[in-house]
Amino acid sequence: MRREQQGMTFIGILIILAMAGVIVYAGIRLAPLYFNYLKVARSMEATATEMKGDNPDPGAIRSALNKHWEIDMIDSPDVKEIEIVKDEGVVTMHVDYDDAVPYIANVSLSVHFDKTVKVQ
Repeated sequence: MRREQQGMTFIGILIILAMAGVIVYAGIRLAPLYFNYLKVARSMEATATEMKGDNPDPGAIRSALNKHWEIDMIDSPDVKEIEIVKDEGVVTMHVDYDDAVPYIANVSLSVHFDKTVKVQ
């Protein structure tokens, strides 16, 4: 008889593969939400770059954001949800939203996004 066991059993490998599968599936389900957030952040940065130095009003910023939203086909959040504040010559754009995606059966994954961009 052997004195020491070596390696993993087949059941142990299956359990580890099942856990890895659950994590990979969550990543696959969450990837579109993060890609959408990256588009939102990129369009906010592009708008801030376009409006830099022009002392823009919030209406012009919202109009430029709306154009970026249409080009990038961003559905969530709505352009109206972007908070644009002008304070002492500095304009800031702020978005704060939650997004959810169904995971397994009645379980959903929820993610919170928060981004602030200054237009100077």
